[in-house]
Order: sequence, then C-alpha cells, then structure tokens
Amino acid sequence: MTPFILAALMFAVLGVSYVKGYDLVKAKSPGHLPQFYLIMATVRMLLVLTLVGCYVLRTENKEDVVHFVLACLGMYAMMMVVTLSMRH
Repeated sequence: MTPFILAALMFAVLGVSYVKGYDLVKAKSPGHLPQFYLIMATVRMLLVLTLVGCYVLRTENKEDVVHFVLACLGMYAMMMVVTLSMRH
C-alpha cells in the first residue's frame, strides 16, 4: 500500500469518525461539543504528525518526503476547512 493511499484512508476514517461522533455527542450531550471538538482536533493532529514522522524517518529520498508532507498538510487543511464549515 502506498503511503499516499494510507494517508487518504486515515483522513477518510478521521472524517467519518468526526461526523459520527459529532452527531452522537450532539444527540446525547450537546454541552460537551466544545470538548469533543478539542479532543478530535488533538487526535487528528497527533495522528497526522505521527504518520508524517514515521514516513520521514523511514524514507531516504528527500523529494518523496517533501511530496508526502505537502500532500498530508493539504489533506489536513482541507479536513479542517470541511469540519469547520459543516452545519449539523
């Protein structure tokens, strides 16, 4: 599995888990939505940094590393824009 496919799958899983979790928290305990958002933002950031860090340490070709990091940053930014602009 290529690293780009793995990163895309990770972002897809994070996106779906955010939407499902948001809906669940909103239905059961809407007062905890700010905490949910902060926890999910932290989890997303740590997972992305871990994935990028593992790839950087594992790959010797600097050009591949730069492309992967830029792709992950782009996907992370897109995910943040989408989750902030969602209206539930």
